[in-house]
Amino acid sequence: MTKRSSGLFSGKTRNMARHHMPSKQSVSAYIKDFEVGDKVAIVPKGSVKNIPHPRYKGRIGVIKEKRGTAYVVEVTIMKAKRTLIVPAIHLDKA
Repeated sequence: MTKRSSGLFSGKTRNMARHHMPSKQSVSAYIKDFEVGDKVAIVPKGSVKNIPHPRYKGRIGVIKEKRGTAYVVEVTIMKAKRTLIVPAIHLDKA
């Protein structure tokens, strides 16, 4: 008997397909600009290649720096602080 895959999106693609449409993304979604210190919400959408982990979906974070075309976002979960590198397409102003 084969072993079931346990990848990042195992069993989750049905939920993701319902809430985002990669072909419907506009150019402005890719060229958003944020300043250091802005509060942003992490909203996974569009490309699945560079998507943040689903556990951070809907979390509010603070922009710490710009790194290439992505942003370094600091998210607080309980008392722990996590640093994520998230492309602009997956961020919205909070």
